[in-house]
Amino acid sequence: MAIARPGSSLASIAEALGVSVATVSNALSGKGRVSPELIERVRSKAMELGYVPSQAGRALRTGRTGVLGLVLPDIANPLFPQIAQAIDFAASEAGYGVLIADSRGDVAMQTEAINRLIERGVDGIVIVPRRGTRIADVGCPIAVIDSPSTPGNTVSADHWQGGQILVDHLAALGHRRFLLIGNNPASIVQNDRIGGMKSRVPAGGSAEVIWIEKLEERNGKGCMLGLADMVASGVTAIASVSDLHALRALTELQRAGVKVPEDVSVAGFDDLVWSSVVTPSLTSIRMDMATIADIAVGALARAILGEPTTASSLDTMNGSVVSADIKKVPMQLVMRQTTAPVEERVASSPPPEGEHR
Repeated sequence: MAIARPGSSLASIAEALGVSVATVSNALSGKGRVSPELIERVRSKAMELGYVPSQAGRALRTGRTGVLGLVLPDIANPLFPQIAQAIDFAASEAGYGVLIADSRGDVAMQTEAINRLIERGVDGIVIVPRRGTRIADVGCPIAVIDSPSTPGNTVSADHWQGGQILVDHLAALGHRRFLLIGNNPASIVQNDRIGGMKSRVPAGGSAEVIWIEKLEERNGKGCMLGLADMVASGVTAIASVSDLHALRALTELQRAGVKVPEDVSVAGFDDLVWSSVVTPSLTSIRMDMATIADIAVGALARAILGEPTTASSLDTMNGSVVSADIKKVPMQLVMRQTTAPVEERVASSPPPEGEHR
């Protein structure tokens, strides 16, 4: 049995077969006049010897490195590793590797991260921008994943529709008094989610919005949100723009002795990895990240190859940002234990003094 030798060269393959290095190169690249039989022999010998094509040599021949950059706004947020995994899988399927950079929620660091990736010769970049920031023309194709409301967005989840199906779910359970929790009012994604929620509040219902960052500016980081008082005043459903903030709501309510979902329903967004294992498990809205990644990487790859298709052409209004036929991907409701009908909430409450059931 032949032993594979990683790092074998074209010359070693040529020597083993008694042909020229140029013939081996042409056979592996599909160029020149090489018979199908010889191509098969060359490829078989290359596999036997453990030949791995040189990325550096390929870059010299094609001007491309076969590497994409990915810029995320906050790797510490558990949502973004999930996005990175989806992008890496889609890129691998398209024949690309991925270099990841973290902008740490800062516009200047986002620009620096983009520049570092360009210096490393990436063929294109996928960017999840910091709170809807516009991406300047940087000289290589860029796919932006943010929100359909973001200027220059390539593709993203339909965050407005996600907000709508969340409140539709709660309204179908009989809820009419809603508390909507956002984190930062400057975020386009969060505003779209809140806007979609508010657009589906039933006639005669009401929705109050609180923004965590505004509360924390006044009362300090990690302050109480006052949720128990809001439940006492009649709120029966709390919907958050993120599972992270929904978990904060769950924790605060449980510490105050408020039962979920018996006293109030709670739901979030993004279906983070732990949302199904907390107690009670969290109802959430899930992004179809695999489809979003496929669309973004596909549009980017076609633009890199210079294919003259409308779907992957550069958006002339946004410099190097690529466009795609599908701009927004529907979100999906994942129902779990933190949402329940209002009737269950009423049935589980103790009767008023003097009243018997």
